[in-house]
Amino acid sequence: MDKLQRTNLYKQAKEWVLEAGQRIREKIDDPRTIQTKSNANDLVTEMDQQTEQFFADKIRKQYPDHFVFGEEGFGDEINSLEGTIWIIDPIDGTMNFVHQKRNFAISVGVYVDGVGEIGLIYNVMEDTIYTAIRGEGAYKNHHRLPRLPEEKQLNQSIFALNTTWMLPENPYISHEGVHDFVKTIRSTRTYGSAALEFAFVAEGIIDGYLTMTLMPWDIAAGVVILKEVGGSVTTADGQNIDMLHQTTVLACHPQLHSEVIKDFVDLK
Repeated sequence: MDKLQRTNLYKQAKEWVLEAGQRIREKIDDPRTIQTKSNANDLVTEMDQQTEQFFADKIRKQYPDHFVFGEEGFGDEINSLEGTIWIIDPIDGTMNFVHQKRNFAISVGVYVDGVGEIGLIYNVMEDTIYTAIRGEGAYKNHHRLPRLPEEKQLNQSIFALNTTWMLPENPYISHEGVHDFVKTIRSTRTYGSAALEFAFVAEGIIDGYLTMTLMPWDIAAGVVILKEVGGSVTTADGQNIDMLHQTTVLACHPQLHSEVIKDFVDLK
């Protein structure tokens, strides 16, 4: 994909993301049809489904040779990252959408042969969009995000974490390591949207995000955006991210990355 093609694709993707966000805002107070998926806290609404179908229909009409990899079942059967793939979470943070009517995002990443070329994260109710084109920097609305500072100390850092991991029965990670980690860093935050947590790391308002169970559509856009400001993104134990399957994620300031893995992450 040459630079002109990528720029035009970015402009089209951004236009659709903003349009989808406007549709959501217009219907934010409508009665919701709420269902559950893997468990009682894994929610999906008719708006998640309608928004993903909106993207799928637009992409298939405009780019019939592209693929759609989405959360709600309107995409293609994706078994490899060959070709141009739109990785979409129509509403990242559905529980926030249902309960708070805010703090959720549309997340769209465009990958070409496994390389993240475009990332867009739209904080719908705040009308704030984080964007990146590979090699061209990351932006919040029209303002370029600065690269992360060269120096960062762990004891002065704020990380986004799921607080339920601090319980002994956590099935993914040793709770002793998490307890030590929380005692070491300055503080924790939980936003309820992986896409927004990636965006906030890129913006520098938090310093890292550690999580155990995310899908590609949760992180595809955020990976592109965070890398453009110099952030590090791997699995929680330092391996390359699997953009086809569920994965652990450590996304943070690069100076903190190896320290967190070495001293605090003990996966079961």
